Amino acid sequence: MKIQGHVTFFLLLGGIWAQNSRNAKAGGKSRKAGGIQAGDAGQSPPAVDVAAASTGNTGSGRSSEGPANPGQDGAAGARAAGPQTDDMRLHVLRNAQVTCNDGTAAGFYLKEFRGSRRWLLFLEGGWCCYSKETCDSRYQSIPRLMSSTGWPQTKRGTGILSSQAEENPHWHNANIVFIPYCSSDVWSGTGPAPTPPPRTRQGREKARERITNTTDYTFMGSLIIREVIKDLIPKGIKQAKVVLLSGTSAGGTGVLLNIERVASQLEQLGAEAQVRGLVDSGWFLESKQQRSPNCPETVSCSPEDAIKIGLRLWNGAVPDRCRQLYRRGEEWQCFFGHRLYSTLTSPLFIVQWLFDEEQLRGENIFLGAHSLSEEQWQYIQNLGLELKTSLRDVTAVFAPSCLSHTVITKGNWVSFQVKGTNLPRALHCWDRSLEATRNNRTPAKGCPFHLVDTCQWPQCNPTCPALVDRATQQELTLLQMLVAMGLDPQKLGLDPQGDTDSLVSMVSNGG
Repeated sequence: MKIQGHVTFFLLLGGIWAQNSRNAKAGGKSRKAGGIQAGDAGQSPPAVDVAAASTGNTGSGRSSEGPANPGQDGAAGARAAGPQTDDMRLHVLRNAQVTCNDGTAAGFYLKEFRGSRRWLLFLEGGWCCYSKETCDSRYQSIPRLMSSTGWPQTKRGTGILSSQAEENPHWHNANIVFIPYCSSDVWSGTGPAPTPPPRTRQGREKARERITNTTDYTFMGSLIIREVIKDLIPKGIKQAKVVLLSGTSAGGTGVLLNIERVASQLEQLGAEAQVRGLVDSGWFLESKQQRSPNCPETVSCSPEDAIKIGLRLWNGAVPDRCRQLYRRGEEWQCFFGHRLYSTLTSPLFIVQWLFDEEQLRGENIFLGAHSLSEEQWQYIQNLGLELKTSLRDVTAVFAPSCLSHTVITKGNWVSFQVKGTNLPRALHCWDRSLEATRNNRTPAKGCPFHLVDTCQWPQCNPTCPALVDRATQQELTLLQMLVAMGLDPQKLGLDPQGDTDSLVSMVSNGG
C-alpha cells in the first residue's frame, strides 16, 4: 500500500494519466542495459503525438542522422527555408556522461524549420522522486520518466509544438525542440546522488539522511538542458533571434529554474538571441495541509518536503539571485514562482489555471472522484483568490478561472480565452511588445497579454475545458459535479437557475 501511495503522489506536477505497459528491469546500474546508447541505431517506429502532459508512448533506437559538423555553425541559416517534415526526430546527446536516471543516454527531439531564427525549446513535465524508495517505485511504475529505453525515433508535436499554422498560428514556423524528462529532479539536478555526510546523526534525522542519500540513480536535469544547447550549435541556435524556453507542469517549474543559465550559456557562445520563458502550469503555491512529521518515512510528504529532501539527493541548483535570499537549507523556496519571479531578469510569460487540478491533488482534493466537503470547497475558492494575488505583479500572464492542468501542448489550446483574447494571441502580443521594446518603439495598443479572469469560482469562464466524471466519462457542469459529490450548490452560493447569459458575457467583459 505504501508503494501505491507513492505512485499516486508522483502524479503531482505532471498530470500523468497514461500508464506504460512495459515492465521496468530491476537492479541498480544494470538498468543501463537495453537503453538508448550513443552509437545505437534502429528502425523508426510510427510517430508519437506529443499531447498535454507529454504522455510520450515509447519505441526504441536513435536518430539515423549523425551529429552535424561542429564547425558548420551557420549552416541552418544558409539552407532553403521551410520545414522538412512534420515530425520531430530523436537525437542522442553527444556527451555520454550526461544521462537519464538509470544511466541510459539522454537526448532531444528536433524539427528544423530551415531559415528560421526562432527556436522553441520544450521541457516535459512529470513531478519527481526524492528517495530510493520513491525512485524505485517511479522506475517500476513510469519508467519512461527515468530511462530512454524505448524512446521512439520520432514525435509529432501538438499545440505550440505543432507545425500546422491552424493549430499553432505564431510558432509553427520555428525550430522546435522537445526535451524528454528522464531525470526526476524538476530539471534542477547537476550530478550523481551525493554520498551521506560523514558526521553521525541520531534518531529520525539519521534515518532521514540514510533514506535520502542511498540510491543508484543520477539526477542531471539541468545538465541535460546545457548539453542540448551545445548540441544545437551546429543546427544554428547561435544565429537565433529569439529562444523561447517553455515547459508544462514540472517542466514549467524547470523553465523558472533554468532560464537564467540558458541565457548566460547562449551569451557566452556569442549568440545575440533574447531568451524568453513560457511557464505552463508550473506556478504552484505552498501546501496548507498538515502533514506527518515522519516524511519521507510515510507517503504523506508535502510537495515542499519532497523538494527539500530531493534537493540534497539531486545536487539541485536554483538561480543564484534567488538562492542568495535564503539561508542554507531554505533554497527549496526558489521552486515556487511567486518567490522566484522577481529575481529573474529574462522575460517570462506565465500560463496558469486559477484552479489547477494538480495543486488541488496536493491537498487531497480530487474533483469527480470522491466526495467533497464544504471546507474543501472553501479551499478551492480561496486557491483562486491566492493565485490571482500571486500573479498580480507578473507582466505577462494568461490565467483562466478553470479546473484543469497544462494547456500549451493541447491541440485545442487556441479555444481558451480570457477577456476575449485566446492564448496564442496573447503570446503574440507579448512577442510584439518585447520586439518593440528591443527596437525602441512604442508597443502597439489593443494587444493585451496580462489576462486574469476576475470571476470568483471555478469554471465561470465558458471557454474552460469540460469537466469529466471519472466513473462514467461523461461531461458535467460544475453544478452537476458538486451535486454528485454531495454538496448543495445553493448552500454554497451557486444558483443552478442563474442567468447563463452572464457567464457567456464574461469572456468578452473581463471574466
